[in-house]
Parts: sequence; C-alpha cells; structure tokens
Amino acid sequence: MPKQSIGLDTQVYNYLLSVSLREPEILLKLRQETASHPRSGMQISPEQGQFMRLLVQLIGAKKTLEVGVFTGYSSLSVALALPADGKIIAADVSEEFTAIARRYWQEAGVADKIDLRLAPALETLDHLLATGQAETFHFAFIDADKENYDGYYERSLQLVRPGGLIAIDNVLWSGQVAQEQNQDESTQAIRALNEKLHHDERITLSLVPIADGLTLAIKRP
Repeated sequence: MPKQSIGLDTQVYNYLLSVSLREPEILLKLRQETASHPRSGMQISPEQGQFMRLLVQLIGAKKTLEVGVFTGYSSLSVALALPADGKIIAADVSEEFTAIARRYWQEAGVADKIDLRLAPALETLDHLLATGQAETFHFAFIDADKENYDGYYERSLQLVRPGGLIAIDNVLWSGQVAQEQNQDESTQAIRALNEKLHHDERITLSLVPIADGLTLAIKRP
C-alpha cells in the first residue's frame, strides 16, 4: 500500500511534508525502523498520523480503540495526542510486530495509556461489548485484515458514543477499489464496506484522500 497520500506526485508530496509535517522525533525513529521491515507498507504515512492526532485533539478524545497495531505508529500517534488520563485499547494478533510497538510506547512514556489485547480483534471487540463498554469510546481506528472490516465497523459503531468518530484506513486500496476487474477478497471487502457506508444513515460520512484513503464516520445520536 502507498506510503504517501494517493494521487500526489513525489515533488508535491515532499512539498506537503516540508510545509506541514510536525513529526515528533520518537515517531520519526519508529517510522525509520519500520521502513526496513518486510511488511513496511502496513504502516500509515506520517501525514496521516499527524491528521489523526489533530482529530483526537479536536474531538477531545480520552478513550480510544485501535484495531490493528503493527509496529505501533498509529497508536503512538494517538497516544501522544491524548491527555494524561487518556487510554487506548489496542487489538492485534502478532506478538512479533507489537513487540516493536511496545518498545516505542515505553520509550515515549505512553505505555501506561495503551492496553494491548493480543487476540483476534473480533473477539476483543465482542468482549468489550459483553463487559458493558458500548458507547464509551470517543474514537476508533480500524486498520487490520480487510476481510473483517465490516465486522470491525459494526462493533466499533456500537462501542463509540453518539458523536464519536470512527476512522477506517486503506479505503482507496491503491486505487484497486475503482478497478472493476479486481475481484480479490480484500478489494471486494473494502469496496462493499465503502458502498455500505455511503448509504448508512447511522453515521455522518466523509472519505478523505489522505494516504491510502481514510473514511471518517461520526456516529449520529
């Protein structure tokens, strides 16, 4: 997946970063380490991380949810924007990938803000619902296996409060969603969710062409 905002050539993208990116040193360090990872394309772009920090501050979020952690760039971005008593419940299945994340959370001094749940994310979300945490989250970020995106969305919609914000990553999928001949499972799953959200009256919707496409959905009262 693209490591920069889709549709921007390198010259314009580099200019965008030069006049707007304010990336804390710890995030830059993590991004540089992840760049050598065999699956580095799973990491969000720095401008998206900054945008998410702005969103979290804008809505005054304190309790947030993350589905898909990888090496921790997005969770660290959000944690740095949360107040001292802010919390993230982060769901992932990889001990290997999240070991990198844990190291950087600790170095950044935000490890106490992040509750990592190593289990299939649907199980984690179902457990949160079963333990009475519906409508208690202010923000949710979904960036995991695309085949389960609809399930993650439906559960996140139950978990966020009215007025809460859900952000869904990779919704443009390198442009593959617009290519009708592309019928692989991941592309079909993203395409189906995009079409569903377009008509979902439970939310206020915007699809932002930042990085690989970021859907923003506010839960209506």
